[in-house]
Amino acid sequence: MKSKFQLSINLKLILLCFFFLILLLLIVRSSISPSQSPIPEIHLSNSTNPTQGPETATSSACSSLLTPTCTKTPPSLANALIHYATTNITPQQTLKEISVSARVLAKKSPCNFLVFGLGHDSLMWTALNHGGRTVFLEEDKAWIGQIQQRLPTLESYHVVYDTKVHQADELMRIGMEEECKDVSDPRFSKCKLALKGFPNEVYDIEWDLIMVDAPTGYHEDAPGRMSAIYTAGLMARNREAGETDVFVHDVDRVVEEKFSRTFLCEGYLSEQEGRIRHFTIPSHRARPGRPFCP
Repeated sequence: MKSKFQLSINLKLILLCFFFLILLLLIVRSSISPSQSPIPEIHLSNSTNPTQGPETATSSACSSLLTPTCTKTPPSLANALIHYATTNITPQQTLKEISVSARVLAKKSPCNFLVFGLGHDSLMWTALNHGGRTVFLEEDKAWIGQIQQRLPTLESYHVVYDTKVHQADELMRIGMEEECKDVSDPRFSKCKLALKGFPNEVYDIEWDLIMVDAPTGYHEDAPGRMSAIYTAGLMARNREAGETDVFVHDVDRVVEEKFSRTFLCEGYLSEQEGRIRHFTIPSHRARPGRPFCP
């Protein structure tokens, strides 16, 4: 019992140190360019956040932590510190795996961050993207209700998947068809792998980061992440300009391993740490004729 208690304390201390490090990075970044004016919230996304609360006002007024109005810890960071310091539940990813995404967020936040899956690490992702918009897509409606009771500030949407893990080989064959290599809005894609049932604003926003850590994929009758991985890559390619960082977790499993390499492309693979892969996918609309994979 003592060793388990000590392990729990150590995990909490690691998480607390991690978040304080992010806070320090935010302060340093703000001090480098204190003369810059705050970035309006409208620049962060192409649609409004229906669940924005007091945090929004704080974010827009506190783009610089060194201004007189920003002497307090950002609410998203404060909430995350309190949450993880008072619970025995730790994020599903390891510290090294989390660090892969955290380094990108440190450079790009505040930004638009889409996460497939709602879990114990969701508040952490929102805190690391302080001032940006972080949206979670979750398959389990009951789980959304539980999380919203504890963490009402998170923006999440219930989504439905119509695939099964045991269909992975057939879906891979479908993904090789020419129509699946055409870059377009997923809503209008002719590829059967493209997910078309998300809220419209999910398609309308250009996402700077996409994390695929859902849906469930550890048994044959689970939805699997085949379509989620393909759609994440399609969204990244279909942005008007720039590039999207796409992360896929659980690449130790067959589906995540094969589908990420095939549809996010080995040529776009930037890094792998443990069970997470990081792909950097450029816009294909900005350069017509670019091959699906380099």
